[in-house]
Formats: sequence, structure tokens, C-alpha cells
Amino acid sequence: MPRIFEIRIPPNVRPMNFSFRNLNRRRILYLCFSGWVTAGFTFFAEESRADTGGDPALKKARQLQREVPLIDGHNDFPWQVMRYADKDLSRRDMAERLEETHTDLPRLREGQVGGQFWVVYPAWRLSEKEALSFSMESFDVIFRMLDRYPDDLELALKADDAKRIFADGKIASYIGVEGGRSIDNSLGVLRVFYRLGARYMTLTHNAHTAWADSSAGEPVHGGLTGFGRDVVREMNRLGMMVDLSHTSADTMRDAMEVTESPVIFSHSNARALCDVPRNVPDDVLDRLRENNGLIMVTFVPGFLSQELVDHREKVRRKRRELRERHPDDRDRAERELRAWRDENPAPRATLSQVADHIDYIVARIGIDHVGIGSDYDGISQLPAGLEDVSRFVHLTAELVRRDYAEEEIKKILGLNLIRVLRQNEEIARELRGEE
Repeated sequence: MPRIFEIRIPPNVRPMNFSFRNLNRRRILYLCFSGWVTAGFTFFAEESRADTGGDPALKKARQLQREVPLIDGHNDFPWQVMRYADKDLSRRDMAERLEETHTDLPRLREGQVGGQFWVVYPAWRLSEKEALSFSMESFDVIFRMLDRYPDDLELALKADDAKRIFADGKIASYIGVEGGRSIDNSLGVLRVFYRLGARYMTLTHNAHTAWADSSAGEPVHGGLTGFGRDVVREMNRLGMMVDLSHTSADTMRDAMEVTESPVIFSHSNARALCDVPRNVPDDVLDRLRENNGLIMVTFVPGFLSQELVDHREKVRRKRRELRERHPDDRDRAERELRAWRDENPAPRATLSQVADHIDYIVARIGIDHVGIGSDYDGISQLPAGLEDVSRFVHLTAELVRRDYAEEEIKKILGLNLIRVLRQNEEIARELRGEE
């Protein structure tokens, strides 16, 4: 079972230097017993009052997240260290509450996160060779995170590691690679990434690779090329999950045609509720059910809220209109646009809309094919109610309020992802001819 609680001495407090020599044994036992009882009652009373606020749904959510690991499919904290801290973990010390990020260890604990996919993400504008170098340094950042916080994080490589590490009171730390550009068109690099711990790779990011179309921009390949199909096959042989977030709909369809293993969408939503190319159309969701795969609902506002997408289109049209009206005065056009936006503020996505996407996907393809993939620290704006990693438990509470059964919620939290990981491992062994 996970650790219920622990007492830690703050680093700036020195333990008292005294001896029990002059205390008799009965007195020692009394002091120990009474102290632990008092600490235990205090802990549970404070947890009940502060963490749930008397909300029965939140109380149930915390109970469920103590029983199974909530595994988030996508967190870009390593990118924050790479991009904004010059790879220096001391400048983004996870042990402290960080104002600059959505993620740190205190808030991960508050959100009761049991497992996390830490993402290796090279900016999509980099060349293949630059992306490969950046990715290797990102792996290094993740390994140094694991070394720096061994009491909180542990590398996870297998499906069964999730529950074992969770039971030890740590966060099971998986690695995902975001963007096939990172492998520099090399199956050898792909194999090395697997050896380094990568357990999924997103085939594209916001630009096409030489072998797969992204959801961003006009297609150039019509889906996967021959080499792109080879990448999928090799990922199946390795046991690395194929991640189809960011890919074009034709790339999604081609990958599902080729793959022998369940695929994932590590951070995507339903296009029926938010009509953007980055989301998953219904016919692909239907194939995902047949594939026995998983879509991990994301918190990215522009993939959640159709109202926000429509507002952004209105802003684009207004900007175009003002620039045409003031072709020789760009400053004036921008001033008028700012005034218009002040009068027409953008709507904010909400936690409830995340649950709406979960509802839709469950109704469409079933409870076995839904998970959670936040994209914390990969985005600047977040839905109201999901401002940082401490808020995961509030999403769980919303599912409780929507009358999901306990076992259904546990599947969404992490059991579905564990099942997909395990099936990828089993099929990989079969493809390699292993027992």
C-alpha cells in the first residue's frame, strides 16, 4: 500500500541532541505511543478539512487515487528545464513550489499523481539532427531528475512498474518522445531511444516529418510513407507505443492499418466537440476501439472549447479587416484590435469541458479507451479548475459527480493505460519470437 503519511524534518531544523538514558522504559513507550496517536489523528483531521472541504465527491476522489495510480500521459516539465533554465535543475528545483511552472513535487503530491510520462520534446522548428541532439539532452535532464529526487520519482519501464512504484509511495516515471523528427530518419536511433526508456513516440509534432504528415499544414505525404510504416512496425517489435497525437487524420488511419499493437493518443480530444485538426475524428475513434487503444484527454484550451476556437477565428477576421482598413498604419490597426478584444474577451475553457470530452468518448467507444494526458508545462493557458498538477483530483471528483462507477474511474485514471502498455509488451515478445 502507498505510504499513508510520513514526518520529515525541514532542512533548516536540526534534531535535538539528547539521550533517553535517564528515562525509564515505561515512560519511553508512553511518550512514543501518545505522540504517534496524536500525530495520526491530527494528520487525518487536517486532511479531511483542508483537502476535501467537506465535499463528498472530492473525498471519494482522493480515496480512489489512493487505490490506483493516476497516470498522466503528457508533462513537459523537462522542456521547461531545457528551454528556460539552461538544463540546470537547481533553477527549477522540483522540491520547492515553483511559480514559473505548473509542476513541482509538492503539487504532484497534492494532486495525488501516481505516474507520469515525462516528455522528451525538441522544438518542431529544429532540423532532424538538431532535434536528435536536443532529445538526448532532454533524456539527460529526466535521468538527473530521477537521481535528484529518488524518494519521489522512480524510472518505470514496464506496465507492472506502475503499481509497484505507486505502492512504494513514489511517482512512476515513464518517458515519452514527442515528435518523430527526433530519430533523424533512423530506426537505429529509435531502438536506442527505447533502450533509454522511451515507451511511446509521437510520430509528428507541429510539422511534417520526412515520413509522416502532421495535423498542422497541408499534407505532403497523404499519411505515412513506406518508411513511416516501417517506423510503426519497429515500434511494435520493440514494445514502444505508437502515439498519434499531432498527426493528420490520414496518418492516424494509416498507422492503425499497419500496427499490430494498441496505439495511443497521449494528449488529444474529440473533434466532434471541438472541431480542430489536432483532435480525433469519429471514424478514427471507432477504429481506436477496434484497435483496443487509448485516447488520453488533454487540458489544452484550444482543443477543448469550440467557443474558444470560434472566438480565435473572430479575432483573425477582425485583424484582417483592420489591416485592410488601415494598410499604411499597422500600429493603429493593432490598437483598434486590442480595443475590440477588450470589449470581446475570449471565453475560458473549463474543467467541466474536459469531463465533457471524456463523456463523449466513453459514449462513443467505451470506458476502456479513455485516459488523461494533461500537457502541463507545454502550454501557457489552462482550463479554469485545472491550473496546475495539484488539481488532478478535482477532475476525478467531477467524474464522481457524473456518476461514473468506481471501477470506471479507476480505468480512466490509469488502469486503461497500464493495460495498453502490457499489451504492447506482450505483442512485442510475440513479434520477436520470445516466450
